[in-house]
Amino acid sequence: MTPQQILEQYGPRESMEYDVVIVGAGPAGLATAIRLKQVAAERGQEISVCVLEKGSEPGAHILSGAVMDPRAMNELFPNWKELGAPLNQPVTGDEVLTLTETSASRLPAWLMPRNFHNDGCYVVSLGNVVRWMAQQAEALGVEIFPGFPAAEVLYDEQGRVRGVATGNLGIEKNGEPGPNFQLGMELLGKYTVFAEGARGHLGKQLIAKYRLDADKDPQSFAIGIKELWEIDPAKAKPGLVVHTAGWPMDDTTFGGGFLYHLEDNKVTLGFVVGLDYQNPYLSPFEEMQRWKTHPAIRAHIEGGKRIGYGARAINNGTPQALPKTIFPGGALVGCDAGYLNAARIKGSHAAIKSGMLCAEAIADALQAGRAQDELTAYPEAFEKSWLYEELHQSRNFKNWFKKSPTLGKLMTGVEQWLLPKIGISSPPWTLHRDKPDHVYLKPASECQPITYPKPDGKLTFDRLSSVFISNTNHEENQPAHLTLKDASVPVQVNLAKYAGPESRYCPAGVYEFVPAEGGGERLQINAQNCVHCKTCDIKDPTQNIVWVTPEGGGGPNYSGM
Repeated sequence: MTPQQILEQYGPRESMEYDVVIVGAGPAGLATAIRLKQVAAERGQEISVCVLEKGSEPGAHILSGAVMDPRAMNELFPNWKELGAPLNQPVTGDEVLTLTETSASRLPAWLMPRNFHNDGCYVVSLGNVVRWMAQQAEALGVEIFPGFPAAEVLYDEQGRVRGVATGNLGIEKNGEPGPNFQLGMELLGKYTVFAEGARGHLGKQLIAKYRLDADKDPQSFAIGIKELWEIDPAKAKPGLVVHTAGWPMDDTTFGGGFLYHLEDNKVTLGFVVGLDYQNPYLSPFEEMQRWKTHPAIRAHIEGGKRIGYGARAINNGTPQALPKTIFPGGALVGCDAGYLNAARIKGSHAAIKSGMLCAEAIADALQAGRAQDELTAYPEAFEKSWLYEELHQSRNFKNWFKKSPTLGKLMTGVEQWLLPKIGISSPPWTLHRDKPDHVYLKPASECQPITYPKPDGKLTFDRLSSVFISNTNHEENQPAHLTLKDASVPVQVNLAKYAGPESRYCPAGVYEFVPAEGGGERLQINAQNCVHCKTCDIKDPTQNIVWVTPEGGGGPNYSGM
């Protein structure tokens, strides 16, 4: 049965009404909710707010480096230290390394561009920060519903967003309602805010429906592969922040590594690969494993124990690609819009600030008795904010690197070191790109296969053992949430022309080409392995894969990530 047939047979859905419905309990969504309640308390307003979260709890699906700039948190909670926010480890040092296969050169401190300075920032588990934010939101009266993914945007007769519907429960693999079937619910609001993170599946629909990206650069993404390690206390350097460029990436591929020392003898480290890479044989997961074998990285973690793993697509965050963030009845915040500052390798402060700006615009609209209009005050406030100024200064960073790593390093030095030295805050030029990531993949016949070393189980690992420690789980008897527009395309096009890149770009072993009955191969989708990174939705060269929501609570359950 189709979703529409199910609704016709089992409907209507129950509904609940709020002033504001927020999709996603990450830093942007929770900051929106918190700021709404703060403004309401200051004014004596009554604003009802609910937050839907597809993970089993707030923070379960949150993955980030992360070095956090506390500027937005200082504005949201000036007393966050007294409230116990888990920003425990101040940054104590910065290193920027350029790697060859066997050596590393360190950038002198006096030459370090401003975007790599992390004075006053904190090395954090963003998942823990989000869990704390959720507690603060609930204490203010926000209703949070974990395990309830927003599966559908609801519109009124005028085409305005009027809320969302949660996914149905108990649908079996054949698409039919099972014995435990439960119809989804409608959450209706005067305004609906979408805070799903990078490549949010409803945000993607809204951008297309309202043409929010008209006259904008195509959004650009990367995939980040991350691990959490517990290391020998003798090797611990709490607060040390290390970023690397160079090996194992070649001169045509954007990529780099990060390694941050947390408190309690923990190290968080990972590798980021731009999803406009050209060679279909490249595997971001394998590149991350190979990167860890470099002497400069191995020295930090060798002899330790890997205790966490995850992966997530990342916006490259150029203001040139930032879509219009408002539409009738709602708004996009955080990475659902693309506010990340790629030059600083930071997004959580931008997510929080964008949520606050959106909340203040909504509170004003509600106080004026308005509903479901366009919140023009939100983008207007953004253009007057420190966040706009910060992103504008760094607007060319990723696009220089897309031209070449060498040019990227040179122009980062010019824009982030030289120009500020001579009193020019922002470069007087703007770079653009005109193609989405998936079109850059070359046919396999034009590329060299890459042979990756086998994992040793001590420093390097395979995908399945990695997914295991991400605590990923999905109810098995449900339809795959990774859907194909045309089931013939993976073999007839992707395998034939591109050597089946989905089997390599997925960091969780979801896509696998296996022998088919009667000869040849077929694509097997192991949806239960999915860590919800959204890479397939972005990188599939034919744009044939569409990510939809699984049952609530499914996916990873990250701890300390």
